[in-house]
Amino acid sequence: MATVRLSFSPAPVHVRTARLVGVAVARRAGVAEELLDEVRLAIGEACTRAVALHRQYGLPDLVMVEMSDSDAYTVRVIDRAPIEASVGLTKLPPDELADESLTDEALTTGVGFALLAGFVDDLQVRPVEEGAGTEVRMVWPVSRH
Repeated sequence: MATVRLSFSPAPVHVRTARLVGVAVARRAGVAEELLDEVRLAIGEACTRAVALHRQYGLPDLVMVEMSDSDAYTVRVIDRAPIEASVGLTKLPPDELADESLTDEALTTGVGFALLAGFVDDLQVRPVEEGAGTEVRMVWPVSRH
């Protein structure tokens, strides 16, 4: 079992690197080739969401990404934004997401969960164990030859 940890400052430019590393680790872990686009999109979306939250709240904390390949390929993306900020928009009815008063960052964080659910069958979003923040946990099956 290998675990890869990545942390980066909350700047959009680093999301691409996280996606590239995530897909490389997924490929090495044995994720099916036809799922790699989903992995790339999901990691990008989760990291973009975390970066947007950090920027929205002026948080200098690093965004943390952890990838492991035990029985499945698991990716955890951890932000340090207040929990109510992380989950608040996901409870809005879809028609309220079109409200023009919402900021781009708020839309990114709220719509992000809907997009992630479309990319990942096994998706969990929960508060971090210590301090403020949210963990987005995504899992894909692997096949070992």
